[in-house]
Amino acid sequence: MRRLLLLLPGLLLLQQGRCFEFVIDGEWEEETSDIREYRERHKRAILTSEEQEDFEAIRGDDITVKSYKVESRITSRFAHTTVRSSVVNSGSKAQSIGFNVQIPKRAFITNFTMNVNGITFVGSVKEKTVARNLYAQARARGKAAGIVRYWTSDMETFKTEVHVPPGSNIEFELHYQEMMHRKLGFYEHSLYLQPGRLVPQFQVRIFACLDRMCSSGSRGGKGTKGWPAHVVFKPNLQQQRKCDNCTGSAIDGVFTVKYDVTRDSNAGELQVSDGHFVQFFAPSNLSPLPKNIVFVIDVSGSMWGVKMKQTVEAMQAILDDLTIDDHFSIIDFNHNVRCWSEELVAGSSIQVADAKKYIQNIKPSGGTNINEALMRAVQMLLKASNQGLIDPRSVSMIILVSDGDPTVGEIKLSTIQKNVKRVMREEFSLFSLGIGFDVDYDFLERIAIDNRGMAQRIYANHDAAEQLRTFYSQVSSPLLRRIAIQFPEDSVSEVTQNRFDKYFSGSELVVAGKVLPSESNTLTSFTTASARLDITLETEGDYAELDTELAKQQHSFTGFARQMWAYITIKQLISERSLAPTAAKKRKITQRIMSLAVEHQFVTPLTALLVESEDAKERLLADSPKDPKHGCCSVAVLNVNSAGCVTSVSHPVDNDPHFIVHLPRSNMDVCFNIDSTPGHILNLVSDSGTGVVVNGQLIGSKRIHKSKLKTYFGTISVYYLPDGISVTISTDSIALTDGRSNHSFTWGATAEITQDGVRISIVKNSHVTIIINDNIQVMVLLHRVWKKHPVNVDFLGIYIPNDNQYSPLVHGLIGQFSREPDVSVYDMHEGVDPLKKEATMDVKGNKLLVTRGWQKDYRHDKRHGSNIYCWFIHNSGKGFIDGHYTDYIVPNLNSFLQAL
Repeated sequence: MRRLLLLLPGLLLLQQGRCFEFVIDGEWEEETSDIREYRERHKRAILTSEEQEDFEAIRGDDITVKSYKVESRITSRFAHTTVRSSVVNSGSKAQSIGFNVQIPKRAFITNFTMNVNGITFVGSVKEKTVARNLYAQARARGKAAGIVRYWTSDMETFKTEVHVPPGSNIEFELHYQEMMHRKLGFYEHSLYLQPGRLVPQFQVRIFACLDRMCSSGSRGGKGTKGWPAHVVFKPNLQQQRKCDNCTGSAIDGVFTVKYDVTRDSNAGELQVSDGHFVQFFAPSNLSPLPKNIVFVIDVSGSMWGVKMKQTVEAMQAILDDLTIDDHFSIIDFNHNVRCWSEELVAGSSIQVADAKKYIQNIKPSGGTNINEALMRAVQMLLKASNQGLIDPRSVSMIILVSDGDPTVGEIKLSTIQKNVKRVMREEFSLFSLGIGFDVDYDFLERIAIDNRGMAQRIYANHDAAEQLRTFYSQVSSPLLRRIAIQFPEDSVSEVTQNRFDKYFSGSELVVAGKVLPSESNTLTSFTTASARLDITLETEGDYAELDTELAKQQHSFTGFARQMWAYITIKQLISERSLAPTAAKKRKITQRIMSLAVEHQFVTPLTALLVESEDAKERLLADSPKDPKHGCCSVAVLNVNSAGCVTSVSHPVDNDPHFIVHLPRSNMDVCFNIDSTPGHILNLVSDSGTGVVVNGQLIGSKRIHKSKLKTYFGTISVYYLPDGISVTISTDSIALTDGRSNHSFTWGATAEITQDGVRISIVKNSHVTIIINDNIQVMVLLHRVWKKHPVNVDFLGIYIPNDNQYSPLVHGLIGQFSREPDVSVYDMHEGVDPLKKEATMDVKGNKLLVTRGWQKDYRHDKRHGSNIYCWFIHNSGKGFIDGHYTDYIVPNLNSFLQAL
């Protein structure tokens, strides 16, 4: 049967009754980077919103979902999950039918297959470049489409759509694998069930072969003890209804099986299967070790509101958990660093009560000085250790809570990472908690892993406090230090990480590797660790026993040990790759990850799933998603004036600062340029009555273009004389000085700073707003250009509303128009350029020849702008501004304008 696959952006076509096509729901290959970034940000904004649209596993207007079945096979902490659905297009027209699956972030997709009217598409994992090249070949023939994957809070969403004629039958099938992680004494296996409609055959089945007696249970299911455990959730149509007469499905949530395994001893379990081994180590009944904790809390302006409220609430509970054997202190930081106590103190009820009171009174403001805060925390631990104030067998850790990138002090992330690594002792650990989406989570994860800790993203919503408390619970009861799990020489190879800094109650350490040929029937492991006493444990695993047992179980996952070893190895290599000191080392790790991922069929950040029809003529591509670490939404930025506002704008297309002045009474816009020299400082607003001055310094383009050197605003200064506060904004940084101290912030993070009567709001890589005494506002906008552009440079635009409450003494190139002059335009006629009319303007006693032209309004399109029609004043505004433009050149960025 001949098949025709068509794909046109924004248009779905169907040719003949037997043809179908795939459509992309998301990112298009042809889109520019700006459009892709907008799509990604818009998509993240939807998915992270409190009011996100309802998720549906199967989407379509007039379809019949015959079945939706989920099956998980958990063998010794490793799960293989399959999601299957059968759908019919029961409508009278061709339509798109979507298949959407939410899976845990830690899982690797291993395959996706689809059958459409008897045509089967089968997936295979390939190196990303190979997969993309094959996909591009199919795309060039018009026979390719995409599968979209993206992340939300704790899951990944896999989406695909197929456009089919009426009566079509479609079967979807997705496979993914993951390792179960033990937290707080339990494993949790979660399945996201949101069919969005009633399904005649709806079924969830979980088979758990755990190698020891186990207990399991879940809401809506049933469990059994022994080998294996079997959980079934199979509601009929009536049970699925929201109410007796409802047509909507009540199944909408997470189906979780929570379990633990019984353990014979504290020595752990050693399992051997399929030429690989896995050692599980989770001792209990040990006394917790004392702990020394320095809590390092970001209290910058961006923490204002729900983030700070939830952090305070969590800290109240966390502090209550401390015992008299524990020692602690609190460091809070913005652009400054403060210590609740300069030294570690015992966790007595008196000290805890005082610390809780201190936390309660924190008021967020200012920038983010992560480097100095972490340096202070390490120094505190070093001092306590050197002075013998803490138990030598205790566990020392720093817990960092932050929501933004560094903006003050040392701001280079790699330097901060090196600084912390240099001063941290081997017995210290750093745990990082990143709140919200603005935080650079990759950095927090790197710095934690580099210092024997771990990181976790905290989602800034109503349960952020619970997320913080849960994380703390995982690290609040250290039982062992310096754990090593070793094996006899020449018995194993390619062993995953087998030395661990700490073991916390309720968790589990896992080591895997390959078994070498041996005459022995058993593999032996030796575990050493330090607690209040030094301990050594030994355990054995039979080479054949487990495989014999697994062969008897119909639903066991016989390749679990091999896949688990690859899964752990790849995860560890991905972490090592992020810390690689050289490009050569990074390339070597990359090749190793790709080789393992292809061999074991895991979709990772370096591989892709290529889904092909049987004849390999039609292809789909599933790439790994991007973590939304750079924020959740795009920001609309005002570049020029709206009605009633006066604006100065410079942009990369035209030379010299362009001014657009809106005159409300005359209902017209007037434009003029200032043709000055790089280095000159122009006064924009000078008001000796309120003590406010706004000046802009010009910079030049990289070289002369068309016999002219372009000029732009490179620096804007806002000075408030009564408080002696100066805010200087350049394309590189935002500097604040009050005569006593200096603070510098980058464009790289959102921040709020308040000092006396001046409030500064920085929106990451976008704009800065300065508000003085709540009645004068200035907005400065950042414009970035291509770094390698032969002519243009980064520059600033400035937006000043005309409802600012100046004194009658205000003046300046912009300030003077707070008093609108009388203007009339007449004698309109054709000019030299027939597209630009000319006229005479009567203003301030001057008759000026003016030209009808336009300037750019960037309110709705920051990249290209839209045209604002205005009357253009020639000769640098001569006759429209008071005096000559050179009268507005001032000597310094904080200088007031002398009387004209």
